[in-house]
Amino acid sequence: MMTFSMTGYGRGEASNDRIKIVVEIKSVNHRYSEIVAKIPKKMNPFEDRVKSMIKEKVQRGRIELFVNYEEQVGADYAIQPNEGVLDQYYEALMQLKERYDLKDHVTLSLMSRHPEAFRVEYVEVDSDAIWAVLEKAASDAISQMVEMRSIEGAKLVEDVFERIAQMKTRLEKIESQSPQIVEAYRQKMRDRLTDLLSDMGIQIDEARIAHEIAIFADKTNVTEEIVRLKSHFDQIADILEQGGAAGRKLDFLVQEMNREVNTIGSKSPDFEISNDVIELKSELEKIREQIQNIE
Repeated sequence: MMTFSMTGYGRGEASNDRIKIVVEIKSVNHRYSEIVAKIPKKMNPFEDRVKSMIKEKVQRGRIELFVNYEEQVGADYAIQPNEGVLDQYYEALMQLKERYDLKDHVTLSLMSRHPEAFRVEYVEVDSDAIWAVLEKAASDAISQMVEMRSIEGAKLVEDVFERIAQMKTRLEKIESQSPQIVEAYRQKMRDRLTDLLSDMGIQIDEARIAHEIAIFADKTNVTEEIVRLKSHFDQIADILEQGGAAGRKLDFLVQEMNREVNTIGSKSPDFEISNDVIELKSELEKIREQIQNIE
């Protein structure tokens, strides 16, 4: 399965000898699935069918559906001779001819001049014929929209993977620096105690130093956070590779990752690691923005 963006557009057009239908579909980000139809009243009986077609292909996002319906000029009317009226008109003319001994003939031109010689009837388009045209136009529009969402989704996935790679590099740097912070703290404490106690002739209490170092190491230990972050990286990769509607899962994971990064920042007293944490948060925010576009 592929990963889809929630942004897309599609247009479909179909016609027969009577009607022409144009369908446009726009898709944008939305927390849930929402389909808004703006269609002519004549299309109302088919609205649910088209929505069902969209739901089969789209699981999340706000979808705007536009339908334009046109009938061929004159094709929706039938002109029939008004035979009842014409029969009486003809009989009346023949009576006049006989009564007054007229020589003229009753012609088509004469008969057709009567204002009610013809009746004009509106011919409804068969609903099955309308649906056949609408279904074709809607199917083409949906296919175009899904294709656009697919292309955009692939770009989003590529960008997320690139940013995760950058985060991994930063995290490896933090992981390698963490032991050095403890050792630097140990040396700094020993130097300060040496300066303070040397003039007094007091020996340094190695056990006390070891105890303080252990407390400091525990407070600044970010191993658990690093392990969880790496696990989240793998989870995101698995979800993106599986494809489908994954936006909500990814959003949850990004929130968890943000907590871990914040914890690393609060635990570490090192200036360089703090800068790395800022970069981690920057990349994570960009990932979050991209994930907001994923279905």
